[in-house]
Amino acid sequence: MRKKLTKTTLEELKRAYAGERRLKKVPRNSDFLAAVGATARERKELRTRPVRSISGVSVIAIMTKPAPCPGTCIYCPSSAIAPKSYTGYEPAARRARDNNFDSFKQVTARLRQLREIGHEPSKCELVVMGGTFNSLPRAYQESFLKKAFEAFNGKKSKTLAQALEKNEGAPYRAIGVTFETRPDWCSRKHVERMLSYGATRVELGVQCLDNAVYEKIKRGHSVEDVASATRECKNAFLKVGYHYMPGLVEGEARDVRVFAKVFNDERFRPDMLKLYPVLVMPGTELYEWWKKGEFKPYDEKQAARVIARMKKIVPRYCRIMRVERDIPTNLIAAG
Repeated sequence: MRKKLTKTTLEELKRAYAGERRLKKVPRNSDFLAAVGATARERKELRTRPVRSISGVSVIAIMTKPAPCPGTCIYCPSSAIAPKSYTGYEPAARRARDNNFDSFKQVTARLRQLREIGHEPSKCELVVMGGTFNSLPRAYQESFLKKAFEAFNGKKSKTLAQALEKNEGAPYRAIGVTFETRPDWCSRKHVERMLSYGATRVELGVQCLDNAVYEKIKRGHSVEDVASATRECKNAFLKVGYHYMPGLVEGEARDVRVFAKVFNDERFRPDMLKLYPVLVMPGTELYEWWKKGEFKPYDEKQAARVIARMKKIVPRYCRIMRVERDIPTNLIAAG
């Protein structure tokens, strides 16, 4: 009788195989997947990083080319090798650089990586990273997205609209598309354009909800802009995510009170949140403030304490998607 393949028996077989052949290391699951034609059940057992598709949807994150942003925020890093607000050394930025920021190559590479570790990414969510997508030239936006969908479809298209239509029956379907943008670059015309690109979710760089703080950090938009952008997205039946930055508001108690406005005020109430405590990055204006003693970011304990209090305010319907950015620690001066 054939022995049932489980995670435990698989590890035993791998160690025995390596021992018999005197291999220097135990083969990875992905090595076996690349070498043998596994059944659907065996592929499940060989699969690594199951969280990548545990919901049934595989996230494919791609990044636009290095470009400036309409904003002049004092905390935002700049880099010649990544879009504004990225350092170029985040995992997604590294993958984009490896593929010369070509959307076709980025999608193709990510699909291949997922298949190699045992996933079958037939249902995907395309996440377009790179800051204020709507501020990029429209011709670039459409070309970038068309090439991404051509990678999903496995065939060329004359237009973006044609690529989107073909994707409805493609082997790798993008059942969701997410864009990042600023609230002042999310008017009705911007929302309508994103809808034509297949958008299902928009992530807004909100950071805080205090006009005095916005002015101090040179954010370049108002609280009303956040309310307007949120309204336009929700009226178009788009999911709304907020990027929020604990530590911009002075004083822990006040920081939490200002955050409470996100849900106490019916003009806001996002579906999702990403909490990014303020980081002091070399080369920014905030870095100069920090060196002069004019700004002090939260330390690890303070950030954990404030975020814990903020999480108590978040209603059950709102998903906290991420806490902290994935910037390498050696690039961070403080925070």
